[in-house]
Amino acid sequence: MTDTTITPGPTEKGPLEKLLSPFADVRRGEAASALLLALLMFLLLTSYYMLKTAREVFILSEGGAEVKSYSSAGQAVLLLFLVPAYSAFASRVSRVQLVTWVSLFFASNIVLFVIAATAHLTIGVAFFLWLGVYNVMVVAQFWAFANDVYTPEQGKRLFPLIGVGSSLGALAGSLRAGHLLETQGPVRLLVGGAGILVICVGLARLIDRSSRRATPARQSAAADEPLGEGKSGFGLLLSNRYLTLIALLILLLNVVNTTGEYLFGKYVVQQAADMYGSAADAAGARGKYIGETYANFFSNVNLLGLLLQMFVVSAVFRTIGVRRALFIHPLIAGAGYLMMLRAPSFNAIRWLKTADNAVDYSLGNTTKQALWLPTTRQEKYKAKQAVDSFCVRAGDVIQAGIVYTGELASFGVTAFAALNLVMTAAWLAVATGLSRRLREL
Repeated sequence: MTDTTITPGPTEKGPLEKLLSPFADVRRGEAASALLLALLMFLLLTSYYMLKTAREVFILSEGGAEVKSYSSAGQAVLLLFLVPAYSAFASRVSRVQLVTWVSLFFASNIVLFVIAATAHLTIGVAFFLWLGVYNVMVVAQFWAFANDVYTPEQGKRLFPLIGVGSSLGALAGSLRAGHLLETQGPVRLLVGGAGILVICVGLARLIDRSSRRATPARQSAAADEPLGEGKSGFGLLLSNRYLTLIALLILLLNVVNTTGEYLFGKYVVQQAADMYGSAADAAGARGKYIGETYANFFSNVNLLGLLLQMFVVSAVFRTIGVRRALFIHPLIAGAGYLMMLRAPSFNAIRWLKTADNAVDYSLGNTTKQALWLPTTRQEKYKAKQAVDSFCVRAGDVIQAGIVYTGELASFGVTAFAALNLVMTAAWLAVATGLSRRLREL
């Protein structure tokens, strides 16, 4: 476990801590750092959703929508080189230098894309691939920083509040992006995304200074030391069973989730054809129905996820703990796919994916981040980067292979649902192993 963390404060609460109590068990002296980290995550997700909206514009306007089918493979290949490079750099710098320089590197990339877009160069494919890497690497890094700042006991109590910042940021970013896109265009979204990322760097440095003032001098000095030489992120995963299980959990979760997304999309397209026919002159009506359906779906997911993050996640952590919380998401997914086997329908998959994604974005995400609390500093930064970036994209590649094979074999909805049920059972088995390891730690 890291020795550069904020030590737990007294259990009594002041007015601000009591105000935050519906969202997390914040104790005296912890409110400032928790709110700053929540603000950092809010801004980070706001920035990402602005960049994500610009990505769609560039891809579709340049006729590169087909890149979505192979982008995950390209991103996974890039991450095979980037994760070891990240590990090597992390070995030589302190945590705040790592967060600062990696984030500024990505911000400088955005500036280059702004220059290229302003010069009317084609950037759709490059930006699509870049954003897929940026999203997983930068978000993983800031969560690693949050893991390094807090003790395991504090993280279990305060991560639900930090997660509220992420959920609000996703919602605010999508709303802000729509307004800016309509009034000023996609390049303005890139400029805003880069500026917000730089602000996140400033907040991280402020949080780092604040956390070191709250710790003994020896521990504060350790925060300025490089993370140290050692194994790369991939090497750490392979040498530690607990980390290997986390990697397997993320891989299986992503495969199950994205296969479910494929099934939902398949039903939406079929529903549009059933309602408006498959003739060419009905393409506009089908497109409008698909767009409205997805807009409603995303709204419901974001709203439910935000409510769960604000009022349920902290209560779950307090009552059953992180170990048992591991089982909630796969049990919900498994029940949903079992229902799909018995009575497959558009309404069934819609409600399943709404619940699945909302739980994933709230309780699931917070639980995954809390798994890293008892790990070492090297594991928090290096191994977490390998899991949250490469394993996520590798899961996308595996899912694409499953869909391709299933289509060749003429799988129906029930066959894909049965396959997802099998993978969910494997997910539960990995969660069981993780729960045992976490109890030992």
